Amino acid sequence: MRIARTLGMAAVLSGLMMTASAQAALPVGAKAPDFETRGALGGKVFTLKLSQELKKGPVVLYFFPAAFTPGCTAETKEFADMSDEFKKHGATVIGMSADPVDKLAQFSTEVCRSKFAVASAGPKVISGYDVALKSDNPAFAGKTDRTSYVISQTGRVVYVHSAMGYQEHVKNTLAAVKSLETAKK
Repeated sequence: MRIARTLGMAAVLSGLMMTASAQAALPVGAKAPDFETRGALGGKVFTLKLSQELKKGPVVLYFFPAAFTPGCTAETKEFADMSDEFKKHGATVIGMSADPVDKLAQFSTEVCRSKFAVASAGPKVISGYDVALKSDNPAFAGKTDRTSYVISQTGRVVYVHSAMGYQEHVKNTLAAVKSLETAKK
């Protein structure tokens, strides 16, 4: 029975991995680059370090282009709506954008509803996760694309979803988190 459950979980994780976009630079199995940056939760600015967050459990690290834009607001509200479900399964959600931390502090209360942290992704983080928004429009220079990673407590990428449409990010990352939890049993 245990073998069947393990094989079933492997099939689920494999199916989730196959939905990951080919454009994501960090493949499943890659070591997620550690970083330290400034973030905000409930309007309060603090220092966020990925390796510290991973000590608590898996991390859903989702990159979005810009706070207070329609798609990013919709995606973030959906993550906020589902934040208790992520916590129930042991995961920490962290939103990442190239926006300045003062803008993210406001976003953390108004849109995240103080449910999870959002943090500023500088050039090194954007490069390390290969999430630079590719566009000929100079207004988008320095912005991130929309990519969601699920990172296991060991620091390995276990799921990637990269698509500018926000609609599948929350559903897919939650399924990956649930699969991680089930695989432990």
